[in-house]
Amino acid sequence: MRYIDVENLTFYYDREPVLEDISYSIESGEFVTLTGENGAAKSTLIKTTLGILKPKRGKVTISKKNTRGEPLRIAYLPQQVASFNAGFPSSVKEFVTSGRYPRRGWFKKLNAHDEEHVKTSLEAVGMWEYRDHRIGELSGGQKQRIAIARMFASDPDLFILDEPTTGMDDVSSADFYRLMHHAAHKHGKSVLMVTHDPEEVKEYADRNIHLFKDQNGKFACFDLHTDREQNVKGEVQHA
Repeated sequence: MRYIDVENLTFYYDREPVLEDISYSIESGEFVTLTGENGAAKSTLIKTTLGILKPKRGKVTISKKNTRGEPLRIAYLPQQVASFNAGFPSSVKEFVTSGRYPRRGWFKKLNAHDEEHVKTSLEAVGMWEYRDHRIGELSGGQKQRIAIARMFASDPDLFILDEPTTGMDDVSSADFYRLMHHAAHKHGKSVLMVTHDPEEVKEYADRNIHLFKDQNGKFACFDLHTDREQNVKGEVQHA
């Protein structure tokens, strides 16, 4: 099932064209990376797809329903999302738990299933033992991981991630890519992830969309399909 379909998208900053005639799609159950050189407008493409920025022309269609016929839930993780200051008042668990409220409504009490989902999300990023710590006490990489845990706690159908492993070490990054692969292939989630290092993630991703500058100095894109096996060793378990 197609969750995102972008056709001939063009975006201008003021009068300067940045993206021209970009077309791509994302299907349910696949993990797709978005790459390109510095300045290739990767974040701009993400924001235009989501409607945060308005395209000059073109068509963006995002499915209203998931594969179960329920309203499609989207989680967007922008760059520098983990820049909490030292005085941020929430504990780690409180912060991640807040990701469950939009599912049940802000004034409904969370149940045991919600609590278990929060625990599973924190365990998936290796942060359960820090659940009672204040966010301001954490390192940059740890803050990034709890931001990801909060996103997982919301249980979206479509993950849109802009360089989510910034600040993480190599082991944590690999664990995260494995988690995304598992979410897509075992739970039918869809993942579109901006990355500056396609080699690091190619073992886990199904497909790469690459933005490049054409002969006229405008950015276009093409799909790079991988031939890797669908099974990734050492998959994590995530409910």
